[in-house]
Amino acid sequence: MSQDLLNSFQEAYSNLELFPLMERNEMERFRVEYGDDLIADLNQLVEDSPNGDGKIVFTGHRGCGKSTLLAEFSRQIQDKYFVVLFSIADKIEMSAVNHINILFAIAVNLMTEAEARRVDIPQSTKEALYKWFATRTRTEESNLQAEVSIGFDLLKLISSKLKADASVRDEIKQEFERKLSDLVARINEIAALIQAATKQNVLVIIDDLDKLDLGRVNEIYRDNIKALCQPNFQIIYTIPIAVLRETFISTIIATETNDQVVAMPVLKIFDKGKNRFLNAQPRPEATKILGEVLQKRIPSELIAAETAEKIVIYSGGVLRELIRISKECCRICLRTIRRNPSAKVIIDDKIFLQAINKIRNDFSIRLGKTDIDILQSVYEQFMPNDPKQPEFLDLLHGLYVLEYRTDETWYDVHPIIIESLRRQGAINVK
Repeated sequence: MSQDLLNSFQEAYSNLELFPLMERNEMERFRVEYGDDLIADLNQLVEDSPNGDGKIVFTGHRGCGKSTLLAEFSRQIQDKYFVVLFSIADKIEMSAVNHINILFAIAVNLMTEAEARRVDIPQSTKEALYKWFATRTRTEESNLQAEVSIGFDLLKLISSKLKADASVRDEIKQEFERKLSDLVARINEIAALIQAATKQNVLVIIDDLDKLDLGRVNEIYRDNIKALCQPNFQIIYTIPIAVLRETFISTIIATETNDQVVAMPVLKIFDKGKNRFLNAQPRPEATKILGEVLQKRIPSELIAAETAEKIVIYSGGVLRELIRISKECCRICLRTIRRNPSAKVIIDDKIFLQAINKIRNDFSIRLGKTDIDILQSVYEQFMPNDPKQPEFLDLLHGLYVLEYRTDETWYDVHPIIIESLRRQGAINVK
């Protein structure tokens, strides 16, 4: 076995982990200049908030790069604001997320960040806050120590209970369901203490709310958006793009946030309809960005240039899909090297087709007749017959359908799915 080749593909495989670029060393290694206009949009909304308590909703397809962009934005603005960025997935079991434990998680993370940065809060005040947290999470009294380090450990324990203990989450929900104002008052108290000590306004950014099931997201934002907007400091919430296609919810969100909704678009590989024609040329701006993403993760000697371009095209412009296809190609290559140690292995069109077939099968196995009909109408009209149909929203949420924005909003079928539709006779590919 060529150990060097195996090691090279193992490193590439590791580089293709589906993680947002949160740490500075990751940003330096892998970040591609992309989304600067969106960072400018977020910066304007935060900086120009009239009362310093604006709420922003940040949306986009899953895997389009929102988490990485929010991390970069938080880094750029952290000298001006006391920024608290956290993933809801790290704090609460995703199936159990509701508006009350989102607010409770804000309180915990504000206090945790204050401890980590050694914010000068009076000790007696901190002890009162620790006791408040401990009482509501059934944490043992022995954990209530005055020392800051113990306080930090207590907050870690409380965070773990919030994440793993369903009974604690239920108690929090029951306690604050009818007196939410008490929870909001405590959050505002913590934020005020931080602002007084640091002379910086608080900005909380909550990532991964867009990864919740649509039903749970609808409940949170449809029924409880007013509660999420009550804290008197700035918060950025994430939300699935499919939710904003539902008129009632999108109207509520726009009203409660004063139209402060920022959408991260999918990179448009082709102009509308151009990919329907043989030998259509992709847009160089998009292929340059996505091509650079690949170059930073896979050495050029491991992938054929023409195959890299095909991976870009079949990603549909979604970063997550670009990574997923590439990672599957690396998996195939690693298996091939181990089976045939003397083989000269490279990601070429043959490997690419194997990867695409695998992903296509994963996609297609979940499609029913209604889904096929919707995908057919999207392919033919660049728009579903009913954009509020639950099945369409599920397809949009699951990346079967991709949303593109130019001077209009239009939709297309994920490039990998098109072959499935053709095989079933639902469409004719030119």
